[in-house]
Amino acid sequence: MIVTGFTATHAHKLTPGQKTANRVLATGRAPVEHGFAHLKNWRTLTKLRTDPARATHLLRALLVLTNLEVNR
Repeated sequence: MIVTGFTATHAHKLTPGQKTANRVLATGRAPVEHGFAHLKNWRTLTKLRTDPARATHLLRALLVLTNLEVNR
């Protein structure tokens, strides 16, 4: 399931509740996007050839380690 934020238009402005929901969503999404940006700097991941389930576990572990190192 993909969760997206609310979109405002010229005719339809966002309510305070929708703005809060967008802010909460962005707060949760930002660390993940930063982590993936750091992982993209690791050129070895472009040569990764393994089972997708195993790659998922590997990437999750690398993401945790990367976030620990970046936030130090």
